[in-house]
Amino acid sequence: MSTDAPPPSKEQHKLPSPEEFAEVQESAEFGELRRSYRSFAFPLTVAFIAWYLLYVLLSNYAGGFMGTKLFGNINVALLLGVAQFVTTFLIAWWYSRHAAAKLDPKAEAIKSRMEGGA
Repeated sequence: MSTDAPPPSKEQHKLPSPEEFAEVQESAEFGELRRSYRSFAFPLTVAFIAWYLLYVLLSNYAGGFMGTKLFGNINVALLLGVAQFVTTFLIAWWYSRHAAAKLDPKAEAIKSRMEGGA
């Protein structure tokens, strides 16, 4: 069985002190990383929870609407239920792209500086 990961490095990394962690946490660079994460994650979380609650409320209180047949045996409830799964995967894919493009480079820069590489 092979892996794509390189073998562990033999060199020792300097472990940051608690004071260094506190200093980085208060830095503008870390604040920007946190802002980038929150500006993406919080609105999407709120939107998805609202979308999920809408589905639950429609299922409980709008049975006639949810039972409306669209084609064959497919009704509104089934279509919206499948859309829940689709949106879950789309959000995960979107977050993955966002993290790779915006969050990971910033986090890697902070990490390498903390480990003494920069």
